[in-house]
This record gives sequence, structure tokens and C-alpha cells, in this order.
Amino acid sequence: MSKTTRATLALTRAGVAHSVHAYAYDPDAARIGLQAAEALGVPPERLLKTLMAQVDGKPVCVLVPSDREVSLKRLAAAFGGKSAAMMRPAEAERLTGYHVGGISPLGQKRAVPVLIDADALGHAQVFVNGGQRGLQILLAPADLVAALGARTEAVT
Repeated sequence: MSKTTRATLALTRAGVAHSVHAYAYDPDAARIGLQAAEALGVPPERLLKTLMAQVDGKPVCVLVPSDREVSLKRLAAAFGGKSAAMMRPAEAERLTGYHVGGISPLGQKRAVPVLIDADALGHAQVFVNGGQRGLQILLAPADLVAALGARTEAVT
């Protein structure tokens, strides 16, 4: 497995301090984020899952702790929309250039607005998907916000 992906390259180009962590990816896991947290031995609230959604038909990326569910009502409101829905896996893969289970918020093929759940800011460091199944990136949440040009708001 390569530890260099579009996501890690984006962080390196931006000069963001990070480390890359590989783990045994289980494609049959009921909840991929929780499986990743367990495999890495970290609390699930520190591992952020990347979700691709649509607000009023426009694509957005939202990062939430792996042990939480996003509120579609809050997500729509956060983007000033009326409705939100999760993106179909095939559409998410086409838009991001990553495979489901390996979708990173960093280095996506097409830049979309990003929102990070406010609870993520309460940790010194968080994990996000590294752009490959079985690969996570550890970095400071403030650096993640800056690298993505993300907004933060409570959406869980």
C-alpha cells in the first residue's frame, strides 16, 4: 500500500504537519469509521468520517466523528439550504476520484464546500481518511480546517 496519495500530497504542498497511519481495512465492517478507530486503537470521536452529501442538489463534504450520525436537517441549515441527502456511492466516487471507504476530504478531484462538525475541534489531533482504504492521516483540527477552507458547525 502506498502512503502517498493525493490527500497526503495536498498536505505536504500546503506545509501542514501530519503523519500517515495504515491499518487492516475490513470491507465487511458494518461501520467503516468505527472499524478504523478500533484497528488504530483510538477513540472513535477522534476519527472523522468523510461523508459526501447534497444540499439542495449541490455537492458538499461533511466530516463528523465516526461514532456519530449527521443530522440532515442541521446540514441543510448550515449551508443555507432547505434539504440535504447523502450522495449515492457511485456519485461520490465520480466526484471525488476516491473509492468509498477511502474518500478523503483532501485532494478531491473537484473542490466542494466542506463542513467539519464543531466537536472535532475539541481534540489536539484527529484522524481523517488518507485517500485509500486502510490509510488515515493524523493532524491538528485547526490545520485541517485551514487546509480545506472548511467551516465548522454542530451538525450531529
